[in-house]
Amino acid sequence: MGIYENLEEFCGKPVVDFDPAKGIGDPSKRVPRVRIQWDEGPWEDRWRAFSQDSKIGDVQELIIGFWSGDDPEMGSAQVVQCLVEAAARMPKLKSLFVGDVTSEENEISWIYQTDLSPLLVAFPQLELLRARGGNGLAITAPKHDRLKTLILETGGLDRSIVQSLCKAKFPALEHLELWLGEENYGANVKASDLTPILSGEVFPNLTYLGLCNSEIADEIAAAVADAPILEKLEVLDLSKGTLSDDGCNALLNFPLATRLKKLDIRHHYVSPACLARLEKAGITVDASDRAGDYEEGPEDRYIFCGE
Repeated sequence: MGIYENLEEFCGKPVVDFDPAKGIGDPSKRVPRVRIQWDEGPWEDRWRAFSQDSKIGDVQELIIGFWSGDDPEMGSAQVVQCLVEAAARMPKLKSLFVGDVTSEENEISWIYQTDLSPLLVAFPQLELLRARGGNGLAITAPKHDRLKTLILETGGLDRSIVQSLCKAKFPALEHLELWLGEENYGANVKASDLTPILSGEVFPNLTYLGLCNSEIADEIAAAVADAPILEKLEVLDLSKGTLSDDGCNALLNFPLATRLKKLDIRHHYVSPACLARLEKAGITVDASDRAGDYEEGPEDRYIFCGE
């Protein structure tokens, strides 16, 4: 759940940092990660070696790690451009993570992203797209026939992203995970902004909905509680936020919530009594990692990942 260590596994395979001296190796057995250290660079030099490797055509999973060197405000525009330019040499790419960057390398609220739409155009076989960082993040043309999983990890998600997704054409999407964040770091999404998604009409095949890392988790839970999308969802992920008894009781007041196969509320402020009610209702709950005393007021609660 954390962002304090780089991924060791992705899509069921071990992750290995790309070393130009060793090459990509066997992409069927490991996932390459292209990144630099803060005192190295530029990232484009490391990418150039990767893109010229004879094994690049066999890469199905790819991770882009730290790219900004000693300039924390360097965005991912050049990264996206490099990926797009190399797309013809990566015809098998199905899973892409742009931003496997730890808090030690660059805090999540300091990571600068860009419009990811060109990646959707360049990689028609893409099934998973994951990105970390909210500054400058955009998906202005959310359209892809094969995309099944979209994960956007931020310390503060801008409303424009949700508005864009509400108009998306992702007919195959099954897993949507949005880290909404907190106002101090740019979050301005309201529960009402999610209404088109919660209607179940935008993503008809969605079975996993994550509205995570949110300081308005109770409001979101209340909005989801009587939403049509619950008729289709298998997993509702409200983890990493400030969920309390208010949000859980809202779910319990509507029978559709009992259809869920799993409710993930890790990092929460829910009382033992309310958790017992959830379990009695037959909902499988992951309630590990209680963040603090459930009697604390909203002003004393914090999300898992803001800065």
